[in-house]
Amino acid sequence: MTGTTAPSGADAGARLVLASASPRRIELLRQIGIVPDQVCPADIDETPRREELPRPYAQRLAARKAEHVAAMHDEPALVIAADTVVALGRRILPKAEDVQTARKCLTLLSGRRHTVYTAVSIRPSATWKDGRASNRLVASTITFSRLTPMQIDALLEAGDWNGKAGGYAIQGHAAAFVRFLSGSYTGIVGLPLFETAQMLRGQKGNWLR
Repeated sequence: MTGTTAPSGADAGARLVLASASPRRIELLRQIGIVPDQVCPADIDETPRREELPRPYAQRLAARKAEHVAAMHDEPALVIAADTVVALGRRILPKAEDVQTARKCLTLLSGRRHTVYTAVSIRPSATWKDGRASNRLVASTITFSRLTPMQIDALLEAGDWNGKAGGYAIQGHAAAFVRFLSGSYTGIVGLPLFETAQMLRGQKGNWLR
């Protein structure tokens, strides 16, 4: 675990915990003036269930991550968790952990429209009675231009596909091939800021500076 002290939830008597080690989510929160008191990644099984659809899959994982980390804290805490899923129709595309998977994802997405679902879940620890659970899901639509084999090779060589759902990062080199985008850009990156801010405003305390 790593932690950085911030006064955002001090008046509420609880610590703000991010259930993710994603540097993108940390940076997105900082963009709106929020620095988590603690970063505590959720170690859960992220395998999709049999015939599970992308939307409920994202919602289930975000809620499970938040619940898992909230249960780890004996002190008053408010936990934020998120999960981002790239879907081609009813198909959930994997997180690319190797070049072969990334190439397969980019080939599937080439010239096609797909959906990015990002679910956000907030859970208070059992010792913080003033907090309340909340959930939001944001769906965004993206269309890539048709990618040539050389363009796919260049994207793979750039390396920012590593660990990304669908084998690309919208904030990276793949941005040059986005023909159409509708929805939440920050949601596609990993955390929809408007919705997250609204959820925090619904909690007791001054979580937003």
